[in-house]
Amino acid sequence: MTLLRTTSVALALALALAQPAVAQTAPSHVLSDGTVPPALLEARKHMLEAPENMLTFHSMDQLFQTRPVPRAGPIAPLPHNDAALPRAAIGGQTLTEDQWEDRTYTSAFLVMRDGKILHESYRNNTDAGTHFISFSMAKTFTSMLVGIAIGQGAIHSIDDRAVQYVPELKGSGYDGVTIRQLLQMRSGVDYEERYDFGANPSTAAKIFLNAIAANTERFADMAPRLGRKWQPGSHFNYSTLDTSVLGWVLERATKQPLAEFMTRYMWQPMGMESYGFWMADGAPGVGRELNGMGYNATLRDFARFGAMLLGNGQFNGRQVVPADWIAQATAMTPNADAGTPPPPANVTNPFARSGYGFQIWKLDATGAYTALGLQGQFIYVHPATRTVIVKLSFFPEEGSAQGNAAMEDTLAYFKTLTTWKQ
Repeated sequence: MTLLRTTSVALALALALAQPAVAQTAPSHVLSDGTVPPALLEARKHMLEAPENMLTFHSMDQLFQTRPVPRAGPIAPLPHNDAALPRAAIGGQTLTEDQWEDRTYTSAFLVMRDGKILHESYRNNTDAGTHFISFSMAKTFTSMLVGIAIGQGAIHSIDDRAVQYVPELKGSGYDGVTIRQLLQMRSGVDYEERYDFGANPSTAAKIFLNAIAANTERFADMAPRLGRKWQPGSHFNYSTLDTSVLGWVLERATKQPLAEFMTRYMWQPMGMESYGFWMADGAPGVGRELNGMGYNATLRDFARFGAMLLGNGQFNGRQVVPADWIAQATAMTPNADAGTPPPPANVTNPFARSGYGFQIWKLDATGAYTALGLQGQFIYVHPATRTVIVKLSFFPEEGSAQGNAAMEDTLAYFKTLTTWKQ
């Protein structure tokens, strides 16, 4: 996403330097009528830009309304078995792990095998208590919440139509779309994840400006206004709006806000070390959790989530997510339509001809999969070696040469780590 840089970006720096001890539910710099002051609005618009993203990516509760997800009870232990990690072979160079972290814009990094932490490190004014933005890793959290709701019977079947739970979708492109098709990003709705700003902003850009930045509408409000482009189920089209509709379905099916459902049935049963929080698209009672891109947590708690995925839904002595849901969610479908030619040679994105499960990406032929967030956020799971890797980054602009190189260098080292013999 490219946004025009202005001097107001300095406000993002100032806000990012103030770290509260707990997540705020209504930041004091939001006006009493719920409107966003002009300076804060500008800071939100520029939150993705480098180098300020080094700070904003771990300061979202200073920029946005939030919904807390509190922890409770004994903390699930993550024992250490510290080890010197292997060197990274990148672009003909041999780098130490520390040099690789610098090269790939890392703020926090954790490697875990067989439930034990081999390496944990922090950079850029962060530590074990810092809460990092997940971006689209939040989609995988949403998928797991759907699995829990299915297991409880709150949602009867993923082949139910979304409109059964959200009648407001009737007559739109989402009318007739099943929950399964939403999970697989195959709704067929006429939406493109393209952020074109300017005089004629794209649909995704309008949602960013109105829902995420200004909070004048809800993220999902656009869904009932859109038509259909493809037959539901026939075409993969990555869409944060599809995930937002899943959140709307969850809210209606469970009859509670998503943050409360997550607290009760995921976060607290897992014995998380710290609270989490969702960014929201408006004040309490008005806005909803930004469930397609807005979850924030600590490095270790993201690792606990990865360990739960690796454990087929079991963690902290509990079956948190049904095991059959994990199996379904990680059964990947190719994300390219049959007969689609390969991407051009200059397209280096490894996910261009990958596979997609239920809001989670296939990574390679080894069975690895990853929750993946904008600008370098990973919860990577490699079942064959029982490895979980969490990397929280501040890549330059998505799609830029620097960002693409950081992605390639990151995945290359992940492969080294999974083939590494201790």
